[in-house]
Amino acid sequence: MSLEIQSEYLKLQEQKESNARAYPRHFPLVISKAKGMIVTDTEGRQYYDCLAGAGTLALGHNPDVVVDAIREMLDQQIPLHTLDLATPLKLAFMEELFSLLPEPMRDHAKIQFCGPTGADAVEAAIKLVKTATGGRSILAFHGSYHGSTQATIAMSGNLSKKQHLQSLLPDVHFLPFPYEYRCPFGVGGEMTAKLSAQYIENLLDDCESGIVAPCGVIVETVQGEGGAIPAQLEWLRELRRITAERGIPLIIDEVQTGFGRTGRMFSFEHAGIVPDVIICSKAVGGSLPMSVILYKEELDRWQPGAHTGTFRGNQMAMATGLATLRYLREQRVLDNVQQRSQQMMTRLRSLQAMIPAIGDVRGRGLMIGVEMVEPSETPDRLGHFPASGRMAEAVQRRCFANGMIIEVGGRHSSVLRFLPPLVITEQETETVLRIFERSLHEALAELTEQ
Repeated sequence: MSLEIQSEYLKLQEQKESNARAYPRHFPLVISKAKGMIVTDTEGRQYYDCLAGAGTLALGHNPDVVVDAIREMLDQQIPLHTLDLATPLKLAFMEELFSLLPEPMRDHAKIQFCGPTGADAVEAAIKLVKTATGGRSILAFHGSYHGSTQATIAMSGNLSKKQHLQSLLPDVHFLPFPYEYRCPFGVGGEMTAKLSAQYIENLLDDCESGIVAPCGVIVETVQGEGGAIPAQLEWLRELRRITAERGIPLIIDEVQTGFGRTGRMFSFEHAGIVPDVIICSKAVGGSLPMSVILYKEELDRWQPGAHTGTFRGNQMAMATGLATLRYLREQRVLDNVQQRSQQMMTRLRSLQAMIPAIGDVRGRGLMIGVEMVEPSETPDRLGHFPASGRMAEAVQRRCFANGMIIEVGGRHSSVLRFLPPLVITEQETETVLRIFERSLHEALAELTEQ
């Protein structure tokens, strides 16, 4: 295909697609095919995909096990759409999900199939706990991201996406997340998590806190869009203790962290805790649209039809999801996640030690963030330089020019986020790191010349 035709595609997209489109602004390409972690555009150019559908493509693009599941389903004439009616495939998918739960929850859990997006599952989770507890207030965290519907934006920290919207979900209150590098208390280190836990416990016990009857606390164990910020494990254990002692449901948003991304099937397993509600999407559908919530059966107090959705019976997503979950378990993919994570973190921290523009390297498993900073500006009280969206954007642009797709996030869009497929190989990881290092140096030189 000629360059002119590809340019026409991009021009048409710019003219006709909503102004809300996001990724094409950073990655101006027209994809013709994809396999593994390589995407190929209509000009034959190839890119290493470290975005992977924002974490949806756990096994990369078009893995054989997923393609085979689709073919088998079509060959057997399994219905594509069943609302919430039962099928053998659906029951097998449910059984696989339940088998992955922590043992204390495994035999005492329920599942709700939601619409195809993670945001719909978040909304379902909130409706569930409100119905079960009679509570009103929702406690979320600074830096969080739970979706872009009216309700889920209300529970998300990002101000730019909500500043023009009115009548957002009421009674949402924000708590300090233990972000050590940009400590909300100005102290950093282990004290960040300790002070956050103390603050939350005091707030819940304070009769003058101004917050009425919490129905639940919703949290990401690693803030994804917030900049790959991992919560300390002891803090997660404290949060579970605090909520359990007060009978407040703990809702863990596993939309991006779930199913191997952090090196455990569920990210909360690192802390050895059991939440009351688990929100799943992205990887749970094996690359196709799917979202569910898993929750303790004592919360199942809503009435028939309390949460519905036309596409909650997406059988093909159940087929691909089942195939993906089984593959993750049977092929010991989590071992690879841990090995590749160590490979990436070691190299990135080595770069950090040499390059002042890298302020922080953090993450868990294959959910890694590199926060770029402006070393020529005044540091904060912890000695950390201001976040640099300018630097992150320049590195992202050079990565794309050098054949790699990587997203930015976090405050001021200053964090370069690695979300490669969980099956990325040692050699692919080495190539990704080489492209990143080269792009980093090119971006630094480019900005120095300006």
